Amino acid sequence: MAEERHMAFICSKGNLDMAYPALIMGWAALGQGVDVTIFFTFWGLDIINKKHMDRLKLPPVGIAGMRTGMMGFPVDVGMPQILGVLPGMTAVATAIMRKKIADLDVPPVSEFLEMLLDAGAKLYACKMTVDMMGLSQEDFVDGVEIVTAGDFIELTEGAQIVFI
Repeated sequence: MAEERHMAFICSKGNLDMAYPALIMGWAALGQGVDVTIFFTFWGLDIINKKHMDRLKLPPVGIAGMRTGMMGFPVDVGMPQILGVLPGMTAVATAIMRKKIADLDVPPVSEFLEMLLDAGAKLYACKMTVDMMGLSQEDFVDGVEIVTAGDFIELTEGAQIVFI
């Protein structure tokens, strides 16, 4: 009998563009019969926080590959970083990204998390970060367990780990 495959994703950032990679890859791995664990730490906790998960933003500052074509401009060139600091640019970039995600029939973050949990993925919040940010179990979607970093390491022994 073949050994069971296990993938673990670590989410440390809570921006819209940082939430979907782990959710999509986790879903794909589950579809291949791979055991999936996702560990949320630091700002990644926003992805599983009931108050924030469907309000994640896409701030264009710091995204070196942000292109004007994604923003709806007719010419697709690299967007100068300075434009990202203009008032309203985060809202514009977020709205465009949300529309593109919806156009592809990709579910919103809250629905995606529910799908992952229903399919057997294990979701963990980092205890140190939860404590540091003054959060509690009630802040997170049902099914998320709070564990220490040491617990996560034990739970994912032998797993392929992807840091996002």
